[in-house]
Amino acid sequence: MPYTLASAVLAAVLGAAAGSFLNVIVYRLPRRESVISPGSHCTSCGAAVKPYDNVPVFAWLWLRGHCRACDSSISPRYPLVEAVTAGLCVAVVLTRASAWGTALGLLLVLMLVPVAFIDLEHHIIPNRILAPVALAAVVAGSALDPSGELERVIAAAAAGGLLLAAALCYPRGMGMGDVKLAAVLGLLLGRAVAPAMFAALICAIVVGVVMLARAEPSQRRSTGVPFGPFLAVGALVGLFAGHALIGAYLHHLL
Repeated sequence: MPYTLASAVLAAVLGAAAGSFLNVIVYRLPRRESVISPGSHCTSCGAAVKPYDNVPVFAWLWLRGHCRACDSSISPRYPLVEAVTAGLCVAVVLTRASAWGTALGLLLVLMLVPVAFIDLEHHIIPNRILAPVALAAVVAGSALDPSGELERVIAAAAAGGLLLAAALCYPRGMGMGDVKLAAVLGLLLGRAVAPAMFAALICAIVVGVVMLARAEPSQRRSTGVPFGPFLAVGALVGLFAGHALIGAYLHHLL
C-alpha cells in the first residue's frame, strides 16, 4: 500500500473517531454538560449506546437513524460531523508537506467542526474550545516551526483586531466570539488568514443577500446567520488555497 494511501486511511479512521467525540462536544458543551461523563447515551431515553452501535458513520446507517432501545430518531448531524471530520483530516494529511503544517491543519479542522455547528445552532463560540486550541497552536507552532511563529502571532493580532473594530462599530452584527475565533485562525493559518477572512466576508454577503431576498419584508430585520460558520468556510479556503491565492495576487500585482 503506498504511503500516501496508508496515511489517508489512517487519517480517515482517526478523523471519524475524533468526529464522534466532536459530536459529544457539539451537543453537551452549549448545555454546560460534561463531555467526559456519562458515556454515549440516547438523548431521548438515556439508554447507554453499545460499543457496536457507536461505530462512526456506519452505526447510524445500520440503525437506520433510530435508537436501538426506544426507536427515537437520531439526528443525521451525527454521521455528518463524523464524515466531514474524517474527510477534512484526510485532505490535511494529503496536502500538507511538513509536520508543522499537518499539526496546525489538523488542529484547525478539529476546532472548526464543533465551532461551526455550535454557532449555527446556539449563536455562541465557546471559550472552552478556543482557549485550548490557541494554546496548542502556540505550542505546536513554536516547537515545529519556530521561525514562523512571529508571522502567525502578527496574523492573529491583525485578524482579531479587524473583527474587533467591526464588533465595536456594529455590535449587533459581530460578537466577541467571532473576534476571538479570527485571532485563533491567525495563529493556525499565518498569512493565509487574509484570504480566509476575505472568503468568509464574501460568503456572508452572498448568503445574506439571498436570505434577505427570500424573506418577507416584515421579517428582514430579524433575518440573520451567525458569522462563525462563514469564518469556518473561509478558514478552509485559507488552509487549502490560501498561499496559492496570495501568490496569484502578488504575481498580478507585481
